[in-house]
Amino acid sequence: MGVARSLPRTAASKIASLEDVADRVAAARRQGQTIALANGCFDLLHVGHVRYLEAARAQADLLVVGVNGDESVRCLKGPERPILPERDRATLVAALRAVDHVVIFHEADVTHLIQTLRPDVHCKGTDYTAETVPEREVVRACGGRVAIVGDAKDHDTRTLFARVRG
Repeated sequence: MGVARSLPRTAASKIASLEDVADRVAAARRQGQTIALANGCFDLLHVGHVRYLEAARAQADLLVVGVNGDESVRCLKGPERPILPERDRATLVAALRAVDHVVIFHEADVTHLIQTLRPDVHCKGTDYTAETVPEREVVRACGGRVAIVGDAKDHDTRTLFARVRG
């Protein structure tokens, strides 16, 4: 008889509603784990996204990623976006080893996610500073801190999309 092993988690098993992710986060907290939250559109996943999420994961024991819903992406990025639908983008993000949980959100910003999940650290990319993170006061009010993570903003979906379109 072999040693029992836990089954590998699939990308789909990491994607859940905010309510379910909040339950998972609460269970992790009860075990003494810290929580990081990162968010973004993640349209055409690229190396900058991977580096951002790996750096976010290094900030805590567990990484939750909020993926903007389709309408939110259209409002932020324009009528030709997103390129991939929200469920596909969430699945690609969830497939990354650094990511523990993914929630698709439809609000204009991540304030509701922060208030619900109360992360120990809210991670933003290097296109922000600690003073320019829009949710910084909400994070602090919830007892968390803001971390600027990832590499320099040398990669972006808009440029990649333009190259693909030729």
